[in-house]
Amino acid sequence: MRESSRFVTAAALFVLVCVPALGLSCGAAANEGTHPNGLTQGVRVDRLVLYKGAHRLEAYAGDTLLRTYAVAIGVGGAGDKQYEGDNRTPEGTYRIDSRHRSREFHRFLHVSYPNRDDRRRYRAARQAGEVPEGRGIGSAIGIHGTPTDFFGLRSAFDWTAGCIAVSNDEAEELFRAVRDDAVIEIHP
Repeated sequence: MRESSRFVTAAALFVLVCVPALGLSCGAAANEGTHPNGLTQGVRVDRLVLYKGAHRLEAYAGDTLLRTYAVAIGVGGAGDKQYEGDNRTPEGTYRIDSRHRSREFHRFLHVSYPNRDDRRRYRAARQAGEVPEGRGIGSAIGIHGTPTDFFGLRSAFDWTAGCIAVSNDEAEELFRAVRDDAVIEIHP
């Protein structure tokens, strides 16, 4: 009896603590154009704010926080992106400048990296010999879904080459809600 009681307690703790932290859901049904814990159909996101260290992406309409997403970022570790292939997620202020359906990553919102400051830093690093031979600045940075959704563990570890990854359902939601030319601020 005590053993089964421990199992029930452990299972309940897993459901209450781990399931939301891993981005898993228990199958809550959507209604009237709303995803579970998602954005209402027709809402337009005009600003995104990413906190890389916290693995958190916030979606805003004006000053109103609409939703927070757990994200995976580049495997290159802390710091600003310096060149193509360093596997870091850039830092700065950008725009969502295009979007497309992606066979590999479900949906893709392209980030306007590199900006003027990124190009200036890249040229200085290249002149200082800090950029490996043959490496450009890169440009294929975006917010996207996952190849397989990693069984809901997409934000438990960083795995991208510098992009920002959310679940496929969340990528679909952002693809629909983020307006063209929305601002994205990326912080350490």
